[in-house]
Amino acid sequence: MNPDTGCVPDPSLLLLIPAYNEEARIEPVLRDYAAFFEKNYSGQFRLVVILNGCRDNTLGVVQRAAKDFSSVSWLDFPAPIGKGGALIEGLKLAADGGLIGYVDADGATAPAAFLEMIHHIGTADCVIGSRWLPESILLKAQPKFRQFVSRCFHFIIEFFFWMHIKDTQCPCKLLRSEAVRKIHASLCIADLAFDVNLLVALKRAGFRIREEPIAWTDVAGSKVTASLFRASLAMFLSVLRLRLIYSPFYKWLKPLRPLEGWIYKKLRAPAPLRRPDGTVQ
Repeated sequence: MNPDTGCVPDPSLLLLIPAYNEEARIEPVLRDYAAFFEKNYSGQFRLVVILNGCRDNTLGVVQRAAKDFSSVSWLDFPAPIGKGGALIEGLKLAADGGLIGYVDADGATAPAAFLEMIHHIGTADCVIGSRWLPESILLKAQPKFRQFVSRCFHFIIEFFFWMHIKDTQCPCKLLRSEAVRKIHASLCIADLAFDVNLLVALKRAGFRIREEPIAWTDVAGSKVTASLFRASLAMFLSVLRLRLIYSPFYKWLKPLRPLEGWIYKKLRAPAPLRRPDGTVQ
């Protein structure tokens, strides 16, 4: 409790931003988040950028922002590990008693919108922003074709897992650190289907997930839109893999692992991560 105000401070917050060649977009996002939470959040705030095989000057841009804001830091992985792989690495930083979340580097989620997520966590273990709830505010919607692909992917997720979550893929999520530490060993999907991996692991471990409306702006320059067909195929493969992991037949599919690796390589997508003992989950 703050002796001056008599108020209990907010829990510590670690915000992760995965980044792949984001030198043109990430700096104002970092500065906006750092300045906003410095002014409006009473708990300890850290913002960590996880650089995923960047070939541009993203690192230099992050370092420039870090000179002005002590809350900004980074992890740099010179070889590409995928967006999911970057988040898996970042989630290792989860500390007991705090909150940990992530947003995209494009600024689609404003700092005020993310702060609302914190206010809504309540008794839940995970709060996810949803662009598909009636109360959500889409300041600029995704292109129609991408919306169609998104809804098709949602149907596949619901068919496989019955999670009853309207928007698994919104890159705005907040979790209690204790939940992350409990399910981290189950995270293996390194591509854009990582969110499904995360939510399925939380559900199976009995954690409570709350879906909340969000204010969202689709930002031009999305790398997903530029390679939508290839990314969608890789995501489908990863979701199918997740479904099989939780089936009694998975152990019989081990001879197909080399074929699976070849397919990921052809799709230019990061293959699922290996455990410390060298096996693939």
